[in-house]
Amino acid sequence: MAIDKTLSQQPWQGFFGPNLGYVQELYEEYQKDPDSVDPELRNLFDQWGQPPETIDENVNEPTNAKDNLDQVGNLANVIAAVKLADKIRTYGHLGAQIHPLGREKDADLSILDPAKYQLTDVSLRAIPAKVVWHNAPDHLQNGLEAINELRRMYTKSLAYEFSHVHNVEEREWLNNMVESGSLHHNLSDEERIELLNELTEVEGFEKFLHRTFVGQKRFSIEGVDLLVPMLNRVVKESIHDGAHNVMIGMAHRGRLNVLAHVLGKPYEMILSEFHHSPNKELVPSEGSRGINYGWTGDVKYHLGADRDIEDNEVRAHVTLANNPSHLEFVNPVVEGYARATQDNRETAGYPSQNTAESLPILIHGDSAFPGEGIVAETLNLSQLPGYQTGGTIHIIANNMIGFTTESSDSRSTKYASDLAKGYEIPIVHVNADDPEACLDAINLAYEYRKRFHKDFLVDLIGYRRFGHNEMDDPAATQPLLYEKINRHPTVRTLYAETLKSAGTITDDKVKQLENDVLEQLQSIYDEIKNNKSGEIEEQELPQKIACKLPEMNTAVPFDTLREINQQLLEWPEGFTVYPKLARILKRRENAFDENGKVDWALAEELAFATILKEGHPIRFTGQDTQRGTFAHRHLVLHDSKTGETFSPLHKLPGVNKSFAIHNSPLSEASVLGFEYGYNVIAPETLTIWEAQFGDFANAGQVIFDQFIAAGRAKWGQKSGLVMLLPHGYEGQGPEHSSGRWERFLQLSAENNWFVANLSSAAQYFHILRRQAALLEKDEVRPLVIMTPKSLLRHSLAASSSKELSEGHFQAVVEQQGLGEKQEQVERLVLCSGKIAIDLASEVSGLENKDWLHIVRVEQLYPFPKEEIKQFIERFTNLKEIVWVQEEPKNMGAWTFVEPRLKGIAPAGITVDYIGRPDRSSPAVGEPDIHKKEQNRIITTTLKINK
Repeated sequence: MAIDKTLSQQPWQGFFGPNLGYVQELYEEYQKDPDSVDPELRNLFDQWGQPPETIDENVNEPTNAKDNLDQVGNLANVIAAVKLADKIRTYGHLGAQIHPLGREKDADLSILDPAKYQLTDVSLRAIPAKVVWHNAPDHLQNGLEAINELRRMYTKSLAYEFSHVHNVEEREWLNNMVESGSLHHNLSDEERIELLNELTEVEGFEKFLHRTFVGQKRFSIEGVDLLVPMLNRVVKESIHDGAHNVMIGMAHRGRLNVLAHVLGKPYEMILSEFHHSPNKELVPSEGSRGINYGWTGDVKYHLGADRDIEDNEVRAHVTLANNPSHLEFVNPVVEGYARATQDNRETAGYPSQNTAESLPILIHGDSAFPGEGIVAETLNLSQLPGYQTGGTIHIIANNMIGFTTESSDSRSTKYASDLAKGYEIPIVHVNADDPEACLDAINLAYEYRKRFHKDFLVDLIGYRRFGHNEMDDPAATQPLLYEKINRHPTVRTLYAETLKSAGTITDDKVKQLENDVLEQLQSIYDEIKNNKSGEIEEQELPQKIACKLPEMNTAVPFDTLREINQQLLEWPEGFTVYPKLARILKRRENAFDENGKVDWALAEELAFATILKEGHPIRFTGQDTQRGTFAHRHLVLHDSKTGETFSPLHKLPGVNKSFAIHNSPLSEASVLGFEYGYNVIAPETLTIWEAQFGDFANAGQVIFDQFIAAGRAKWGQKSGLVMLLPHGYEGQGPEHSSGRWERFLQLSAENNWFVANLSSAAQYFHILRRQAALLEKDEVRPLVIMTPKSLLRHSLAASSSKELSEGHFQAVVEQQGLGEKQEQVERLVLCSGKIAIDLASEVSGLENKDWLHIVRVEQLYPFPKEEIKQFIERFTNLKEIVWVQEEPKNMGAWTFVEPRLKGIAPAGITVDYIGRPDRSSPAVGEPDIHKKEQNRIITTTLKINK
């Protein structure tokens, strides 16, 4: 549509208000990228340049420009039509038929009305279809047909939100998938009947449970039944494309149906779990004993499952992760699962990653997705080098209601999915009553992930047929909604009617499919009821972790350590380490001299090096972990001239296992959950997470409580995860002092983990090596260490090389130079961590030390009862046992050790406490007050009269 420049220098005459503004916006896009605007507009801008900021409506055109004015008028319609087409793509979702119950009628649809753009049917017919829509199908003749077809595409049972995706290639690909027809796959009659049968199994299973186990919680899938066929399709496609692992995380809504029909958990097992559940009238609890999981078990709608698939030469594994009622907290765990299966840890350096190896799928609740912060924390991992998994498929199983809470009370956004826009994740909303549209949605999600290796979200909009947990009456709080739901046919019924109307299936066949499912379930249940031997017996449950550890030699020969130390100080030729740091690191060359000392950071690096040489990969993440919060570690060096990085642990001779070290985002819960998941799937890997300060672990408490501490007892899920929590009172205030280890001690039971507070580099070296030696053994368990801050460079916390080459980890360590005259010892001081070094610094100045002995309890759990008893028995004149700590009395280890010490103290010997009084805050905020309190603790312990 070329315009003759000789007729007029003002082709923009006739554009006013919003139309002129829109043209100006398009020109700005054209300047950035000419290909980003429609070809017709690009030609216009090529010829006429930039539109003016304003147009004088009173300017009269020359008489000989009449034909040009006609062209300008047509051009205004063209631009308006193109604008309308663009708005349909962007806002078509507002008018889409995505709500099964016909809700959300308050949307303003004027933005999709041609009249808003001064367009009529006549003016649209005057424009060629391909001018309005460049890729319009050939059968569309004019702009009106093009606009109507676009409206049909963007406002049916599928609705799209792609405009927040900033990458032009991705957005054009997404729009093309919708507009080219590539998205929709016409199902054959056989495939439609199979889909109906799948829905019949989903619905029949729920109906049978509902009538057979009246009132028992199951968190029914009904209302979003299509979740199961969608999962089955994406699992099948991913495995066909070579994925060997599919990792699924979800809350409890629909979990039993997913277990049965996606994971293949036998009906017999699920029905047995219901049959053996406590009667809700007699035992008003959620509990049911686990049948083949941990020794305490978990309720059936929290349990996960694994399925092996073998189809011809294709072999794959599908996992549904165990998940407590903290809903979305399984998200980072599943991401960790996926990354562990994608990483090849069999070579030195960082692991090589193949994102096609596994597919993570996360199923969210519509209230939980915008409501729980862990969702945003996990989405933030999706493009980070240390955590990305090549794209996750997200599905919101959208009931349009929480427990009893309306959406208007549970989120501040229009859609439950809006959070994902901030991470540029494409979104498709789909009506859960349209089975074939649901399959199209999951197909688009999968194809996008496969092509761009990024996350995609499907908002499956349905309803919830019953109350939150089948024990409550939802009509009490949503009477109008549930009156509508009670009248609404199920998706299986609706789809059956569609197929019957098309002549694809007969009514008799539909009834036969339903009867077959119900008869199968009834037959299985009758057999379970008649099988008297089906009762669960205690001896069938797995055994708890043994307390006694196998014999392990964690010492490393002196010559080996000295050689490794030298290798760690060899940097690539031409690599310039920051001069100040280079001088500090080069001092380590003397660590193995006669009077040399190994500090905390070097002990750690030597432990890592020897663990790698012995064949264990290592993954180490946390906030500022590469350098260390306290600038002590420096496992990743930066060239001061080029900025390039180098880790000495990547170039150690003889190592063929990976060492991955990543600075994490400023998140505790998501990163900790990720590392737990990684460790569960890669048990041979020493997986470590470090908090910037120990207090920050507060934000990961759900992961500690529900997964790390209890995962093995509930689910039989082994973990050897190491957690480093910097801890110690140095006057830095409430949030930088305490690792809150009282919480970990409170969670300690059944040998579920180790909790340690160490006072020397050698102890740290040996406990890390002990943990590596336990990996993949039945005795493996997580390790929580209160790591130091000021002690990192303290001379009394450093160790001799002999302690590394000949020593081992000691649960208790006695202070040297005390207690030599055992018959004179009256006070036995027990302490842990930094306070032990503070005491050691003062002990040498005591004139009379014979009355005192100090023992450091380095491992608090499992509690070293027998070792402490041996010390008590050595001192025949003992009068008191004193526990000394820095933390307030209601925090730290005192409440944990007090009953245990009193249980072993002989009659007549008191058990006392020295430390700070009960406090609501972990530490004071004033350094001077801290020093006075700290001094009081030391002087009282040593009975120094000041």
